Amino acid sequence: MDKTRDNTTFPLFEKNSALQKIFFVLLLVVSALFSISPPTALLLGLVVANLSGHPFLPFNHIAIRYLLQISVVGLGFGMSVTSALAIGSTSFTFTFISIVTTIGVGYLLGKWLSIEKKTSHLIACGTAICGGSAIAAIAPIIKSDEKQTSVALGVIFILNSIALFLFPMIGHWLNLTQQDFGLWCAIAIHDTSSVVGAANKYGSEALQIATTVKLARALWIIPIALITTFVFKSKTGKIKIPYFIGLFILAMLINTYIPQVSAYSPSIVAVAKVGLTLTLFLIGSGLNFNTLRSVGFKPLFQGILLWFFIATASLAGIVYLN
Repeated sequence: MDKTRDNTTFPLFEKNSALQKIFFVLLLVVSALFSISPPTALLLGLVVANLSGHPFLPFNHIAIRYLLQISVVGLGFGMSVTSALAIGSTSFTFTFISIVTTIGVGYLLGKWLSIEKKTSHLIACGTAICGGSAIAAIAPIIKSDEKQTSVALGVIFILNSIALFLFPMIGHWLNLTQQDFGLWCAIAIHDTSSVVGAANKYGSEALQIATTVKLARALWIIPIALITTFVFKSKTGKIKIPYFIGLFILAMLINTYIPQVSAYSPSIVAVAKVGLTLTLFLIGSGLNFNTLRSVGFKPLFQGILLWFFIATASLAGIVYLN
């Protein structure tokens, strides 16, 4: 959906591509050098998307994918294997229950709203596992067309943007601990970029927990993809595995067991956080008002209802049962 320029008319620099590029690069530099928060970076990206337009839009999705992966691997240098194993073991039950129930409720909502089956399944998988990465893995298995995939991605990206601002506010309002907030946003926010951005805004401990749980959650793409192959009776054997998770684990191992490298870990993590901020700027710069219009009411309504369900259910479980 962000690979080609749309027909949006922008009030700034409409006939001057050089000024458009200068404005884009200027805000990109501001996001990188002035220690702004991830939500602010997303907001600056939205300013670009809706006032001047993205001059490099065809390359945006590629930049987002690789910059996010590199940044997440960099965050691994700020974590230890011991803490990661402890976090993973305590979150497994929450992760399993939330994925199964989210996909099940997503199916029921899709039937109730009479949403096309493939679009509904992509939205449910994106909400349940890891947003755009899950959609990218599932789409070729169910052989969804460009419109079905774009609608699902549009729903996820719109709600991700809202979550980045909304979740830290709710967390502070409810006085959630760092541990509880990190677990909550890893379960209830769709995409890794927004999970890490929201947790980073909340605190360093929340960031470690959220990153570990979210990446462990992403591994569920594999069994869900296999089940999807059976349900949709697909003959394709292609499953896109998020290989950068292995590099994240390697970074944790290096940070834990090689002191010579761990001495530089704070600097690596600082650079990774800048990369994350730039990722959110690029995500925002690819979302204009046409994105919302192209999604349509029913798929967006399904996404909102499903998101509300997983957010409230997981929060209740974490607060009252954890």
